[in-house]
Amino acid sequence: MIAVLRTSWPLFLGLALLMVGNGIQGTLLGVRGAIEGFATWQLSLIMSGYYAGFLIGSRFAPEMIRRVGHVRVFAALGSLISAALVLFAAIPDWMAWVGLRVLIGFAFCGVYVTAESWLNNAATNETRGQTLSLYMIVQMLGIISAQGLLNLASPEGYALFALASVLVSVAFTPILLSVGPTPVFGNTKRMTIRALFAASPLGCVGMFLIGGISSAMYGMAAVWGTLAGLSVAQISAFIAAIFVGGLLLQYPLGWVSDRMDRRRLAVVVALAGAAAMAVAVAMAMPFWALLGIAVIIGGVGNPLYSLLLAHTNDFLDNEDMAAASAGLLFISGLGAVAGPLATGWIMAQMGPDGFFAYIGTLCGVLAAYALWRTTRRAAPSVEETGPFSVTTPSASPIALEAVYTAAQESAATAAQESATAAQESATAAQESDKGGTGRAE
Repeated sequence: MIAVLRTSWPLFLGLALLMVGNGIQGTLLGVRGAIEGFATWQLSLIMSGYYAGFLIGSRFAPEMIRRVGHVRVFAALGSLISAALVLFAAIPDWMAWVGLRVLIGFAFCGVYVTAESWLNNAATNETRGQTLSLYMIVQMLGIISAQGLLNLASPEGYALFALASVLVSVAFTPILLSVGPTPVFGNTKRMTIRALFAASPLGCVGMFLIGGISSAMYGMAAVWGTLAGLSVAQISAFIAAIFVGGLLLQYPLGWVSDRMDRRRLAVVVALAGAAAMAVAVAMAMPFWALLGIAVIIGGVGNPLYSLLLAHTNDFLDNEDMAAASAGLLFISGLGAVAGPLATGWIMAQMGPDGFFAYIGTLCGVLAAYALWRTTRRAAPSVEETGPFSVTTPSASPIALEAVYTAAQESAATAAQESATAAQESATAAQESDKGGTGRAE
C-alpha cells in the first residue's frame, strides 16, 4: 500500500481535500439551516437534494465525459461546486439551497466518476485492490477530518463556507497536474431492475433500505443534533463517530462474511442496529453514550452496503457484476433521496427521537426480510461465494466496477496459486513414492 501511495499520492491528496470540503458542507448546512430558521421539512428537502443530484449525475456524468473529455468535465464541475458553496451563505433561502444541493450532488458525482477513472487507470492488476482499499480509507478519513474543521469558525458567518470552497478548489490542483493519459471510458453493460431482482431480491430490497439509512445518518444527523440542542462541537463529534464506526467495522465484518451465509450476517448486523436505535429512543443518554450509538450506526450502514453487494454478486456471473453494481447503486440512490424526507417527517411528528426511530425501523425491516429470504433458497457454499469488497454508499459506478474487477483478479490469482501449490505437492508425493519403491526393490 505504501508503494501505491508513493506513485499516486497527488490523486489521493486531491481526493482527500474533496472529501474534507464535501464533509464540511454536509454538516454545516444542517446547523446553518436551523440558524436561518428553516423548518425541519425544509431542511429534509435540502438534504435530499444532494442525493437527487447524485442519482442524476450517476446517469448523465459518464455521457458528459464521453462527449467532452475527463479534464473539461472535471474542471467545469469543480468550478460549479466552489461557486455553489459560497452561494449558500450569500442566499439564505431554503428553495435556493435545495437547488444548490441538487447541483452539488450532480457535480460531486461527476467529479468522483472522473477521479476514480484516473485512479483505476493508474493502478495495475497487482495494485488495484490495494489502491481501491486506500481510496475508501481516504474517503472516510477526509470526512472525519472535516468535522474537526467545523469548530474553527462560527456557522453563522461566511468563513466555513469559504473554507469548504477553497478546499474543493485546491483539491483539483494536484489531480490535474499529475494525471497521466486520459483513461478510456467504455460503455458499461446494463441490467434491468427486473433481472436484478430475479437474481437477488434481498440485494434489491436491502439496497433500497440501506440508501434510506445512509442518507438519513449522513444528511440528517446535523439536523437531529440541532433539534436536540447539541453544540457544533458535539454535532461534529457525533458525525465523525458515525464514519469512525464505518471505517472500523468494514474489514472485520467482511472477514466474517467470507466464512458464512451472508444473509444471516445481515440479519445479525441489522438487528444490532435496530436494538441500538431502540435504546437511543427509550433512554435519555449522556453525550458519550450517544457517541457509542453513532459508532454503531456507522458500523451498521457501511458494512451492510458492502455485504449486500457481495451477496448479490454470489448469484451472478463475473461478466454481470459491473452491470448489477450499477443497478444496485441506482436502487440505493432512490432510497437515499427518500431517506431525508422520511426522517424529516418523522422528526416533525415525534421530535429528535424520530431520527433514531426511522433508522431503527429500517434496520428492523431489513433484518426481517433477510431472515425471510433465508427460508426461500439455500445459500451458496462458502467455496462458491465471491470475496467481500469494501465499498461506500458514495462510490460511483466506476469505483464499483473497479472494486469487483480487482476482486475477480485477486480470486483468480489465489485460485491459480492454490492450483500450482497442489500440483507441486502432488509432484513431490509422486517423487517420494518413486524413491520409496526404489529402496524397496
